[in-house]
Amino acid sequence: MNKLKQAIARITQSQNVVARFSLNNVVARFIGLKGGQMSKVKESVSKEATKEGLPKEAFAIVGDPEDPETWKLPHHTKAIFRALKGRINIEKTVDWDRMPAAVAALSRGGYRGERVQADPEDIISAARHLARHYEKANKPVPDSLGALI
Repeated sequence: MNKLKQAIARITQSQNVVARFSLNNVVARFIGLKGGQMSKVKESVSKEATKEGLPKEAFAIVGDPEDPETWKLPHHTKAIFRALKGRINIEKTVDWDRMPAAVAALSRGGYRGERVQADPEDIISAARHLARHYEKANKPVPDSLGALI
């Protein structure tokens, strides 16, 4: 931090710039702080709960929307943030590399031998949700998923 202050002081002195702000304000603005608080952008992003850098909408099972530990079966990329703002179609954010693992976790055999721990209603709902993604992408619905819905 001291090096940053020194560099800013040198720049303002060498350019004969009359500073409207104190050196502390310049440093605070440079690192994204204002009056000791985070910028509004950083603040709004940090308020939203995420798991693995993804919002709850990226998961097939969301137990408690406020508790990311209850979110299971991620199947979207981080581009879902743009989709939630209406900038792109949510179907373009499906992570097809993760879909087979999510589908397997719902089946009786599970993913790597472990089935997702959830209520039967949540499992059926998640299976329907994932099947809709396959249908919208014009891809065949896996048999293990079809057996659940």
